[in-house]
Amino acid sequence: MKVHEFQAKKFFADYGLPVDRSILCKTPEEAVAAYKQLGVEKAVVKAQVHIGGRGKAGGVKLGSNENEIREHATAILGMNIKGYTVEKILVGEAVDIAAEYYTSILVDRKTKCPILMLSRAGGMDIEQVAKDTPEKIAKIVIDPLIGMSDYVAREAAFQLFDDMALVKQAVPLFKNLYKLFVEKDASLAEINPLVKLGDGTLKAIDAKMTFDDNALFRHPDVAELFEPTAEERKEREAKDKGFSYVNLGGNIGCMVNGAGLAMATMDMIKLYGGEPANFLDIGGSSNPEKIVEAMKLLLSDKHVKVVLINIFGGITRCDDVAKGLLEAFKIIHTDIPIVIRLTGTNEKEGRALLEGTHFTVGTSMADAGHKAVELSK
Repeated sequence: MKVHEFQAKKFFADYGLPVDRSILCKTPEEAVAAYKQLGVEKAVVKAQVHIGGRGKAGGVKLGSNENEIREHATAILGMNIKGYTVEKILVGEAVDIAAEYYTSILVDRKTKCPILMLSRAGGMDIEQVAKDTPEKIAKIVIDPLIGMSDYVAREAAFQLFDDMALVKQAVPLFKNLYKLFVEKDASLAEINPLVKLGDGTLKAIDAKMTFDDNALFRHPDVAELFEPTAEERKEREAKDKGFSYVNLGGNIGCMVNGAGLAMATMDMIKLYGGEPANFLDIGGSSNPEKIVEAMKLLLSDKHVKVVLINIFGGITRCDDVAKGLLEAFKIIHTDIPIVIRLTGTNEKEGRALLEGTHFTVGTSMADAGHKAVELSK
């Protein structure tokens, strides 16, 4: 789960991390009022959306008076940034930046531990830095049984700074960032850039956090910040109905029983030149009501041109699945082609039930895959 910059900064401040003063606004008038309240000569107006690259898209502007702040707020509010509409902006004090650095803590799949990433090339796209100049990024694995000890924090600080005064500031900063990361079950806590000001102090002028969805029940203060996109809302609704669903943007809707088979089905579609629209594991049920809900979920995607139903009958019998499908499609009416592959327990009986229906029946997984791809084109 992602949160906005202003929400991440609130968590940072609660854990003693130095952040710049800023005020959330929803209208140009509120932005002007915030500028007056801050009492600074220059202020920055920043779009609040769940996506990076705001500056490159024109979502970050610097203003030196009320008119400029109003103009920037008017231009940014309502702006579309990579598919996200800007509904909120953050007006913050413009600081005197002497140098920019990057720091983050995230879960590293390779070591299965938290990892602290650091770079003196802050303020830039860290993925591009990693691609072009990987030597500029330092990575420090944090033993979760020990945590962010003083010596690890000092090692990290010396990766970024040569000045001992900055090292002394960075040690408690890294320790507090790690404490926040662990206590809030975050999957990412990022400061980009962490800046050195003209007076020699460190400040986090941007903040990014994502949280482990499976741990949100422990953190109602985090869960209440959830602002789902249309796709995330659909995925959440699917989870509530007992499905595992992820939208993939293609045009072949997939309904499969079993996560492994669902992955293999998507690979097969790609192999035959098609594009899977989704990952959808309906589990081991042949319940007509569940199939109806799954089909409604697939057909709600306007990009879907054909649906491939791939069922392996183990404990679930194929004839029961066929009966469930026939019952379900008495309720569902669609012109979209439906390709079905049944294999396993009572597969012959299941296929016999589907003969003479409007379904396209595949004799094998490969046959069903080819038919689905052909129909999608």
